[in-house]
Amino acid sequence: MNLLLWRHAEAEDGWPDKDRKLTARGETQARQIAEWIRKRVSGDLHLLSSPALRCQQTARMLNHPFETDKRLGVDSDVTRLLLAADWPENDKTPEAAVIIVGHQPILGQTAARLLSGQDTAWQMEKGSLWWFSSWKARAVLKAVIPAEFAQTEN
Repeated sequence: MNLLLWRHAEAEDGWPDKDRKLTARGETQARQIAEWIRKRVSGDLHLLSSPALRCQQTARMLNHPFETDKRLGVDSDVTRLLLAADWPENDKTPEAAVIIVGHQPILGQTAARLLSGQDTAWQMEKGSLWWFSSWKARAVLKAVIPAEFAQTEN
């Protein structure tokens, strides 16, 4: 199984937090990361998004059906995120992919737990993507793609 953690792209400031929209730069970031994903992820794909508008807008850039999952909201935690992804129990189909579109600090904390076993606050930049693969119930980091990298890729 592949687990892709995709932080929502750059969003406007404002309140209420759940209604913040992507900026023009954020739309570009999301579109380019989505293109990067489409070129590399094939097969069974399950796309899950936080209920926040900026995450929904980011997920839509992939042009793939997605589910909104309240367990991925701004108040989420690592355990709820991993339950939503069915990680690593879903590793019976190695080519399957779950993409989570969500928020900091939960995405960085999830990456930290998967790679180090520690609940540490790792930074994940806006619009970036971290790709993990499950191997014998362990996480292997396949790629970290900052939004700026996808913007300059040909």
